[in-house]
Amino acid sequence: MTTAETHTPPAPHSRPGLRDTRSPLWTGPFTLYFTARAVSLLGDAMMPVAAALAVGALYGVSGAGLVLGTWTGTFVLLVLFGGVLTDRIGARRMMVAADLVRVLTQGVLAVAFFAGRPPFWLLVTMAAVAGAAVAMFLPGVNGMVPLVAADPQRANATLKVADALAHLLGPALAGLLIALTGAGAVYAIDSGTFLLSALCLALVRPPAAAPAPAAPAGGPLRRELRQGWREFRARTWMWAVILVWMVFGVLLFGPLVPLGSALVADRLGPNAYGLAVSFLGVGTVLGGLVALRLRPARPLAAGTVAMVLYTVLPLCVAVGAGLPVLLAGHVLGGAALAFWSVMWATSVQTHTPPAVLNRVSAYELAGSVSGISLGQLLAGPAAALASPDRLLLVSAGACLAGCAVLFALPAVRTLPRTPPAGPTATG
Repeated sequence: MTTAETHTPPAPHSRPGLRDTRSPLWTGPFTLYFTARAVSLLGDAMMPVAAALAVGALYGVSGAGLVLGTWTGTFVLLVLFGGVLTDRIGARRMMVAADLVRVLTQGVLAVAFFAGRPPFWLLVTMAAVAGAAVAMFLPGVNGMVPLVAADPQRANATLKVADALAHLLGPALAGLLIALTGAGAVYAIDSGTFLLSALCLALVRPPAAAPAPAAPAGGPLRRELRQGWREFRARTWMWAVILVWMVFGVLLFGPLVPLGSALVADRLGPNAYGLAVSFLGVGTVLGGLVALRLRPARPLAAGTVAMVLYTVLPLCVAVGAGLPVLLAGHVLGGAALAFWSVMWATSVQTHTPPAVLNRVSAYELAGSVSGISLGQLLAGPAAALASPDRLLLVSAGACLAGCAVLFALPAVRTLPRTPPAGPTATG
C-alpha cells in the first residue's frame, strides 16, 4: 500500500545529527526527557488510587467510577485532535502546555480536598479537563523519542522500566499519603510532578542538526485528520496490530482487572491480588531490561512470540492456581507485555515519517484505549452471563488466537528492525 507520502525516515543510527547506536543514551536532551516522563508517570500512577480511595469514600464506587470514566472518555474523544495539534504546534510545546493544564487541575483539587469536601461537579469537571490534557500530551510522546535519543529502542526500554517502577511505587505512595495526610497531599504532589515535567520538557533542546519536524501548513482540521488516517491505513502492519489490540482490549485487557481481582481476592484473600499486581510490575521491569539488550531483526515477530507468554497470566487466574504459580504468571505476563511494548513503540517511531508521526500515534492510541474501555464496561454484564473463570479462559484463548493472527501476517512478521533505504516501508 502507498500514499502520497510513502517516504521512510532513515534508520535512527543514520539520522543527521545523531550518532550511531553505540553512542551514549544519557545525553542532556534524553536525561531531561526521561526525568519529565518519570515524574509524570509517577503522578499518573498515584491517581487511580486517589480516585478509588478519596473520591470513593465521599461519593461511593459509582462516583469514583464516573470520575475515572469521564477522564478516559474525554481522552478517547479528543486524542485524534491532539495528534493533529501536536503536528501543527510541535510535540514539545504541546506536551509542556498539557502538563501546565494538569498542574492547574490537580492543584485545584488539592486545594478543594484541603478545604474539606469537594463538590462532585468539580471532581468531574477537573477529570474532563485532565483527560483532555492527556489527549494533547500523549500523541507527542512517540515523536519526541527519536529527537532526543540516537537509539530509540534503548530509550523506549529505559522509559518502560521507569513506567514499571512508577506503577510499583505510585499506588503504594498514594495509599500511604491518604492514610497519613489525606487526599489533598496526593493531588498536590501530583500537581508538582506535572510542574517538574513541564520544566524539564521546556529545557529539552534536541541536537541542532536534528531539529523537530516542521509543523504542516495550516489547513482544515478535517483534512489533517484524513491525512493521518491515510498514513495509518497505508501501513498494514500497523492497522492489523491495532485491530488485534482492540480485540485484546475487549476480551483480554479490559475484563482482566475487574474479573481477576475478584477471583483472586475470593480464593486467596484480599492481599493476594495486591501482591500479584506488584509482581506484574517486577515482570515489567524485567521485560524492559531484556529489551535493552535484545535487538531482534524482526521486532514485531519477536514481540508477538513474547506475547504468547502473556496467555499464562489470565490462564493461571482462571484455573485457580496457588499463590506461587499466580505470582510467577504475573511476572511472566508483565515481562511479555513490556517487551512487546518496546518493540512496538520502536517500530512505530522508525517506520513512520516524522511529519505525521504524532497523528498516526493518535490513531494508534485511540484504537487501543477504546478497546480496553469497552472491555471494562462489558465485564460486569458478561459476568452475569458466565462465571468469571470461564470468561478468563476466553481471555487466554483470545490472547493465543490474536498472536497467531499477528504471526500469520507477513506485514507484521517480516517488518525489519530499521526501515529499508527505499520508499517501501508502508507495508
